[in-house]
Amino acid sequence: MVDDLHSIGALIRFAIANRRLVEVDYDGATRVAEPHDYGVQNGDERLLVFQLGGSARTGHSQTGWRLLELSKIEALAVLEDTFKGSGRQSHRDHYQWDVMHARVT
Repeated sequence: MVDDLHSIGALIRFAIANRRLVEVDYDGATRVAEPHDYGVQNGDERLLVFQLGGSARTGHSQTGWRLLELSKIEALAVLEDTFKGSGRQSHRDHYQWDVMHARVT
């Protein structure tokens, strides 16, 4: 889990509000991604990202939608690079959230 002066939730909210890319060390892989939705799903805090690059498990594409469990995030950095926003709408109908903390609009 992230051990930082800022909470991981605050970093994620900042990245979403400012449409900034994030670099995430997650489950043994480093990913660069657009953070889109942050909330609670089935009782677990999760982050929905569109992965742009980085490590990927064998057999999986390095790009595409990923639903990350916050408990598996080992490190998270907000990058200077920005992204356009919610141009990738296909995920909106696929995920139901118990609580939404932040969403790219």
